[in-house]
Amino acid sequence: MRKVAVVGVGMIPFGRRDEDSLLDMLAVASLRAMDDAGIGDRPIDAVYVGNMAAGMLNHQTGLSSALVDRLSLFPAAADSVENGPASGGSAVKNGVLAVASGYYDLVLVAGGEKMRDAIIWKVTDCVATMTHPLAEYIYGVTLPAMAAMFARLYMKKYGVTGEHLAKIAVKNQNNGLLNPYAHLHARITLEGIFYHPHAKVNNPVVASPLRFYDMCPVSDGAAALLLCPVEMAKELKKPAVVIAGMAQATDTQAVQDRDDPTDLKAVTIASQKAFAMAKLKPKDINVAQVHDAFTILEIAESEHAGFFKKGEGAKALDEGRTQIGGDIPINPDGGLKARGHPVGATGVANVGEIVWQLRGEAGEHQIKDAENGFALNFGGFGNNVLAFVLRREA
Repeated sequence: MRKVAVVGVGMIPFGRRDEDSLLDMLAVASLRAMDDAGIGDRPIDAVYVGNMAAGMLNHQTGLSSALVDRLSLFPAAADSVENGPASGGSAVKNGVLAVASGYYDLVLVAGGEKMRDAIIWKVTDCVATMTHPLAEYIYGVTLPAMAAMFARLYMKKYGVTGEHLAKIAVKNQNNGLLNPYAHLHARITLEGIFYHPHAKVNNPVVASPLRFYDMCPVSDGAAALLLCPVEMAKELKKPAVVIAGMAQATDTQAVQDRDDPTDLKAVTIASQKAFAMAKLKPKDINVAQVHDAFTILEIAESEHAGFFKKGEGAKALDEGRTQIGGDIPINPDGGLKARGHPVGATGVANVGEIVWQLRGEAGEHQIKDAENGFALNFGGFGNNVLAFVLRREA
């Protein structure tokens, strides 16, 4: 298999984008990725678009064909990829495999979601459809409720506290202040959302023990990558950031069917396989993007990915190890918590952020001397997970 490089990254600011259609957002992000790669008039062989819910929320399907048409990329092959919140990561995976196999040379991967068009209960219900239809959804389970039950169990088992969750919220939201693409640009403090006498008003319970600031915002947005063989990247004179390792793993759809509901097996397996493929270990990673749709997930995923032993993620947070400037900065761009979570865009954006970090192009939230990075895309409630290890080559 050929080495695959990411030669172009494009993104638009996430947030409420009433003026843009979903296709507008995908097109702009894609054009930015193509411009970043400097491909000129080279033809794009294939387009993969990750999206979860355009049919339900925007009454639009066939996004990949529509994007090819909008950008006049004919006769490029076009595939739409739907895999819940892991749609973006799955689109990246398909693009990487296509280039690595030698079937295509130049592949555009885009991911996007327009979620603010719909009223909030419809968005909540739409996202909840990824749960088990008979064991979970039929009883009114939502993703915040699922995360709250997981958080309660994790906190009891490993000693994670509400203060730890608030620290994640503060870290990531304030990291987002440094990221021009982030949805949230409002500074918060631990005093204001946890210790202050009015904290219960400022940070109300959504699904106990999770509070308002433990949740990612509902966002519109899009991100895109351009993939090619390493040899072509050298011709384009772009920094060679390669997908050194990649893996996907699944677990039971119903969380209740797992031996231990706090054990995110798919995160562990996907991460281990990706590290093995890259011939690297978690200790070799300089910067990581994990899927913090809820604050508890950053702690749990960082442990299951191998950065810390189980039960030690909160301690690492207390010690400042996951901050910008720490030995393993996690979500320096604000993560889903602050950058936002337009579902189909998230997996693409997480990989794109790591590419920028390894190129030294992350601006105010740049991690110094980053050579190896990790990106995680978490689907369902941990039942479909993709992990990527990226490396900057000389």
